[in-house]
Amino acid sequence: MLELQQLSHVYVNEKGASLAIEGIVLAVARGEFISLVGPSGCGKTTILSLLAGLFPPTKGQVLLGGRKVQAPSPKVGYMLQQDYLFPWRTIRDNAAVGLEISGRKNAETLKFVDELLEEVGLPGAGGRYPHELSGGMRQRVALARTLATEPEVLLLDEPFSALDLHIKLQLEDLVDETLKRLGKTAVLVTHDLAEAAAMSDRVIVLGRNPGRIRREVTVPDPIRRSAPMAARKNPRFQELFELLWAELDAVEEAGGELDD
Repeated sequence: MLELQQLSHVYVNEKGASLAIEGIVLAVARGEFISLVGPSGCGKTTILSLLAGLFPPTKGQVLLGGRKVQAPSPKVGYMLQQDYLFPWRTIRDNAAVGLEISGRKNAETLKFVDELLEEVGLPGAGGRYPHELSGGMRQRVALARTLATEPEVLLLDEPFSALDLHIKLQLEDLVDETLKRLGKTAVLVTHDLAEAAAMSDRVIVLGRNPGRIRREVTVPDPIRRSAPMAARKNPRFQELFELLWAELDAVEEAGGELDD
């Protein structure tokens, strides 16, 4: 579904040029959920931006379904840490923003939006406004908005990091269940190693200066097949967490450089 071919990107400003990522090679299968983890400045968000087609890479290319990504596409949904709901619009109209922008807002697609709101745990909430909802409920709206355009791939940029732990764990389960049922491909950026281990099929550990893939960790089947909450209780979960932690420790000790 997704392929990153020798992806490198340089940022240029008045202070000079900075190599953010270099030589990223990665393939993501249809329906696969992967997470990108690494220290600050390792290029995680840069990779998401390139996957979304927000700007072209300096070198290499991103393929979506075998076709080169050259601009943002309805096939790719992007869910951010902040919900960015418009306070003057109802929940239903907020969830339908992508449909409106793409010229696909009509009675049929609005019915689909209502079904999505019910699916994410907000039945009958379409006529309410953002200020009436809690942070967790607002992120549920953001998820419905991301899914409303029926993207093939979801990019998740720390969507749970601003939430209380209890709500965060509930939403992890909700997102996991929803994406698996719909067969969506997903790429999650997170600083939370437990979240990455509990939600993913594979975890990609990045080094920095510049950002490169340091290690790919395949999550054991018993954990992968479980919902995130249940995955944390698996006897092998702590072993997986410690492996990821050791990799990040090694990155820091090496000053962010990739080991041979």
